Amino acid sequence: MANKKILPIPQVLDVLNPFKIRKQRLMNFNPAIGTAMRPPADCSKITIFNYSPSSLEERELTKVQDVFPYLESSNITWINVDGIRKDDIHAISSCFMIHPLLEEDILSVGQRAKMDEIGEHLFCLLPMMYFNSETSTIEQEQVSILLGKNFVISFQDDPTRDLFDPIREKLRIATSRLRSGMTDYLCYALIDIIVDNYFVVLDKLGERIELMEDLVQHQPTTKTLARINFLKRELLIFKRAISPVRDLVNGFLKSESDLLEDRDTKYYKDVFDHIIQCTELAETYRDTVLNLQEMYHTQLNLKLNEIMKVLAVVTTLMAPLTLIAGIYGMNFQNMPELKSENGYYLTLGAMGILLVFMIWLFRKRGWF
Repeated sequence: MANKKILPIPQVLDVLNPFKIRKQRLMNFNPAIGTAMRPPADCSKITIFNYSPSSLEERELTKVQDVFPYLESSNITWINVDGIRKDDIHAISSCFMIHPLLEEDILSVGQRAKMDEIGEHLFCLLPMMYFNSETSTIEQEQVSILLGKNFVISFQDDPTRDLFDPIREKLRIATSRLRSGMTDYLCYALIDIIVDNYFVVLDKLGERIELMEDLVQHQPTTKTLARINFLKRELLIFKRAISPVRDLVNGFLKSESDLLEDRDTKYYKDVFDHIIQCTELAETYRDTVLNLQEMYHTQLNLKLNEIMKVLAVVTTLMAPLTLIAGIYGMNFQNMPELKSENGYYLTLGAMGILLVFMIWLFRKRGWF
């Protein structure tokens, strides 16, 4: 255990303000002002994958108007918008006839994961979770996915990172299942890779929890308690974000839309199983952290009991010695022992013998 390197976890004072911001976003979100709250992205990137089993076109567009011709494409088109800008979203929504309510959801901030079926489109919104190893905090990005007849459009908040590179690699392989699948399979693949990354985040949290178990046993300090409370808050944020994803996937399973192929139902069931497992694991980690809090208080009580035990033994050993010293410290005239030539040495010897006898007796009875 001595070789383990304890990864940095922010001090509680350093984490307090960022956590308050996340708490306000998660607990006090008002969907009526969500669109107004979103700042425009500093940069935006639009990538296109237009493919069929025998062909693939991959492009990165510089302006949103270049997306419009793909509406009439006979191939399957995946449009990925990295960086949300209101004008761009409105232009795409107008071209692809996206309902205004869905457009508002795409532009919103901090929405709860959900799935909607409006008109000829299926729409889902869910969090993409990341673990920041430098600060040991959980970060999330809102991802919106729109499923149409021959297209899938995904919208991401952060243009600097995403999890979709494995999907892009598979699309570049002519024999891959993605290239031969329909749009609902591509939609499944996007949701599946987001859900799979939840387990990666949980693994990182599990490592922190394991380290906390060692610290609680060997260093039950106030700093350790602050780290435990920090982990509990991060787990709360994580569990609150991913719990609605179960209903989202269940919505696809119950949908009777023509956009969903019967043969792909088993894939959505697989994602449903994964999100249930992830939610249960997050709950297990939360219970573990609560147990760590109890263990911390137990360790403190044990430490306090040991201190009190030592103080009680010392007090008990000193009590008879203090009594003897007190008796011979009285100022009575008629105390024969005071006139004894060896009285001082005899008294000290008796006190020493009594002290040794009491220590032997306490040890024999297992009192310390």
